Amino acid sequence: MKQTLLVYNTLTRQKERFEPLHAPNVGMYVCGPTVYGDPHLGHARPAITFDVLFRYLKHLGYKVRYVRNITDVGHLEHDADDGDDKIAKKARLEQLEPMEIAQHYTRRYHQAMEALNVLPPSIEPHATGHIIEQEELVKEIIKNGFAYESNGSIYFDIEAYNKKYHYGILSGRSLENIKDESRSLAGVGEKHNQADFALWKKAQPEHIMRWSSPWSDGFPGWHCECTAMGRKYLGKKFDIHGGGMDLVFPHHECEIAQAVAAQGEQMVKYWMHNNMITINGQKMGKSLGNFITLEQFFTGQHESLTQPFSPMTIRFFILSAHYRSTVDFSNDALIASQKGLEKLQNALADLDRIQPADHCDAETERVVKTLRQKCYDAMNDDLATQLVIAALFEAASVVNKLTDHKATICKECLDELKDTMKLFAEDILGLRADHGADNDAREKSYGKIVDMVLELRAKAKANKDWATSDEIRDRLAEAGFEVKDTKDGAVWKLNV
Repeated sequence: MKQTLLVYNTLTRQKERFEPLHAPNVGMYVCGPTVYGDPHLGHARPAITFDVLFRYLKHLGYKVRYVRNITDVGHLEHDADDGDDKIAKKARLEQLEPMEIAQHYTRRYHQAMEALNVLPPSIEPHATGHIIEQEELVKEIIKNGFAYESNGSIYFDIEAYNKKYHYGILSGRSLENIKDESRSLAGVGEKHNQADFALWKKAQPEHIMRWSSPWSDGFPGWHCECTAMGRKYLGKKFDIHGGGMDLVFPHHECEIAQAVAAQGEQMVKYWMHNNMITINGQKMGKSLGNFITLEQFFTGQHESLTQPFSPMTIRFFILSAHYRSTVDFSNDALIASQKGLEKLQNALADLDRIQPADHCDAETERVVKTLRQKCYDAMNDDLATQLVIAALFEAASVVNKLTDHKATICKECLDELKDTMKLFAEDILGLRADHGADNDAREKSYGKIVDMVLELRAKAKANKDWATSDEIRDRLAEAGFEVKDTKDGAVWKLNV
C-alpha cells in the first residue's frame, strides 16, 4: 500500500504532504559537523534523525541523494563575522596544520557515526574543496546588487535584499528586530549595517587558512558553503534541507537569502529541524562547555555518568522522543533507555525460538495484524519514532507471552511478526544488535559447547540433582551466558 508521508516544514510552520520535486528522486542536504573537536551527543541527534529519514525514504521506494557536508573552514567563533576560525584556532593551540585538525576530527566523527549505525551519506563534500563554487556564488550575489566590498571583505546587504524580498522568512524575525539585537555594535567595523553577514573575509596576516579571490586573499563566510554545495550536487531547487534547530538563525536564514539573491527564488522545498538535547534545561554544546563526547558515553569516563552506555543505547535514547521535541539528558534517562533497548532486543532474539501453533489466540492476532500499520502511521506522521517504539514494545510483550507459553501464534502470524519487528526496529530505526560482530562470532563458536553443557544440566535436572543443575547455570552466568528455562527446554544468550 502506498504510504503518505507528512513532514513538518519549518518554513511554513505546518505539516505538509511530502511530494518530491522530481519523484522518485529525492535531494536531501543536511548540515554536518564543524570538525575541530570530538563529536558529542548534540552531533548525534541530527545525524540519527536524518539517518532515519534517509532510511525511510529509501524504504518507500525513493532514490535519495543525501548530501551531508564537512565544515573545515570559515566557521568563526560565536557564529559571528569576526574572531578566529574554529579550526585555525585549534591548529594554533595544538601546533598542527589546520588540515591535520580537520582530518583527525573528521575521522573521529566517522568512527562515532559508524558506531551509532548511521549510514554514510551519498556525498560528503568538504568546504575547502569547494572554494571556487563559493566564490562563484558571491559573484552572482554581487552582480545582482545584494552585496558590497569593504576593505577586501564582501558582505551581504540585508537592507537592499529586504527591499525586494523578505529576510527573516524562516526564523520569523523581522529586520528591525535583527537590527535591535546588533545595535550595540552600530558604527563599529567595516559593515554598512551590523546585521549584514560575511560572504568573503579578507584574511589578516596571522590567519592560516586563505585562498586567492578577486577581492582579497581570504576565506568564504560560513553560510556560503551549504548554499554552494547544495546547488552543485542537488541543483538550484531540491527537496529537503535539514539540521539542528539552532541553525535556523542565522545559518539557514542566511542560506535562504543567499540562494534567493543569487537565483531569484527559494532553493529548498522542505526545511526540517531537529530540536536540541539539553542538560538541566540548557543546550548542550562545545561553546557552552557542557557537552559530553560520544566516546565518553561509550566508555563511561565522565563525571555525569555512572556507567558506559553502548552506541545503540544512545540511538534508542534519541529515538525515544520525537525529533522536534527537546530531550533533557540525565544518567537515569539513559539507564531507562538501556533497559528499554534490552527488552526490545531480547524480544527480537526470542522471535527465532518461537514454535508456531495451529492457531493464534485473539489478542496475539490483534497485535500482529495491526502492528505494521501502527508503525507506518507513526512514521508517516512526521517521523514519530517514539510511537513506533511504543508499538514495538507492545509486540515485545506478545513475544514474551509466546516464549512463556502463555499465548499461541500460527506460522503466518509469526512470519508477519518477525518481518514487521525486524523491518521497523532494525532497517528503519537502525537499532542493530547491540553486542556487535565480535560477540556474534563468539556466540556461534561457543554455541555447540554451551548446548552440550545444557544437555548435561538437563540430565542433572532429570535426576533431581538440583545442586549440579544450579551450579552449571551459575557458572555459565559468570561466563556471560544467560540461561532461561522454558517448557521446551533451556534457552541461552550471550550477554555483553
